[in-house]
Amino acid sequence: MAEARTRVIERLHAREAAKPPAFVRSRARMSLVQRAWLIHGLTQPGGKLSLFDKFGRRVSSRTIQSCIDQGWAETWFSNPIKPDWQICKLTEKGRWALARR
Repeated sequence: MAEARTRVIERLHAREAAKPPAFVRSRARMSLVQRAWLIHGLTQPGGKLSLFDKFGRRVSSRTIQSCIDQGWAETWFSNPIKPDWQICKLTEKGRWALARR
């Protein structure tokens, strides 16, 4: 009896360990534009996110702000030359969200 209970407890612990962290379990859905922007951070040093897309157009400030609000990106540092440009990097939550899809 005690052995069966131990096995059940071990299975429950294993299931909990396999779950992603709590911050990943949000219901927010990532748009294709957000995903395209965030994917660039996976290959850049430190997860740096580009201010421009692959066609040389500036990434929308709404896209950047929505990713920051969801916790997928964070402001890395302020740009003294262009204060309105947000220099961002990918967060751990962003990495998990990209891996999930």
